[in-house]
Amino acid sequence: MRKFIITGLLAASVATSALAQSTPAPQMVPKPGPVTKGPYLPQAILPGGIVMPLYPAGSPFLNAKRVAEAEKYTMDAAVPGRVSRIVNIHNPSIEVHLAGANNNTGTAIILAPGGGHSTLVIGLEGADPVPFFFQYGINTIILRNRLRSDGYEPKTDGVYDLQQAIRMVRAHAAEWKIDPRKIGVMGFSAGAELTMASAIQYPDFNAKNGGDALGSVSSRPDFVGSIYPGPSLFTPVWTAKNGTPPIPKDAPPSFIAGAGWQDKVHAVWAAEYFDAMLNAGIPNVEMHIYARGLHGNGLQYRDFTAEGTWQDRFVHWLRDLGFFNKPGVETLAAQDVAAFVKAPPPATP
Repeated sequence: MRKFIITGLLAASVATSALAQSTPAPQMVPKPGPVTKGPYLPQAILPGGIVMPLYPAGSPFLNAKRVAEAEKYTMDAAVPGRVSRIVNIHNPSIEVHLAGANNNTGTAIILAPGGGHSTLVIGLEGADPVPFFFQYGINTIILRNRLRSDGYEPKTDGVYDLQQAIRMVRAHAAEWKIDPRKIGVMGFSAGAELTMASAIQYPDFNAKNGGDALGSVSSRPDFVGSIYPGPSLFTPVWTAKNGTPPIPKDAPPSFIAGAGWQDKVHAVWAAEYFDAMLNAGIPNVEMHIYARGLHGNGLQYRDFTAEGTWQDRFVHWLRDLGFFNKPGVETLAAQDVAAFVKAPPPATP
């Protein structure tokens, strides 16, 4: 009997070895597009992605000397076909992934991956959330914004890219079956810096860009997600140089999450943004600072830390504010903002 078992195991090992040697190469592996005489054309990193550059050729937002350069991908060493990071982004774009027809809520989330403004962690914080939100009937849009490492300033160029993305999604809302009043943003780490700025700087962006092709389309997000965020415009280092930025009375609701014990500095930055919004009276601002967690967690339940459940809290927050209702139904978030805007200013002491 023992001889038979050993012989069987050896045979199985040989068969497995033979199969391993004949494994074919992975299919549909994303790769950067070719360099042409015109602006670089960004390529989809997930099947079925609709990719659109944010700005038309010749736009003053673009660096004409570098706009034709190809993006550079870093592929995941363990997962064939998975793009982990992207750099050399000179023609910023969005990649649109639509919800299924039967469960489409009309809600859309523009994802702004982090990476310290030196790279775009597009796998963990861009591609991975797409199937997660799909199951809830949420449309997802992956932003590829310009980076400091490529010569751009995040507080202007990066924020402009996100604001332009909001306008572009809103302009195509009817075509994509998206509710134009249910378009939000979610940023991770450095990407969260962009989303927090977009929550308060849209009036200025709208005013300065009223004459272009999207001039009548607002860049105001309908909600903001800020996950283990970098410093906001309310961080003391920033306000000491530039003053405290004004918060529009119709600023959107915000959801903030991070970890305190193992990611303290980002928790402090999260609290500074939360305090500013709370003190301004902006409705429906929610924050979760978990006891333990690691920076750059994405959607992963990293060793089952408490922070690993933030996406569940975010889904509950969206549902509570009415973003899971059918397209065209006004959200509770919009009702609360409208009521707050109409409310008389508080009496001065």
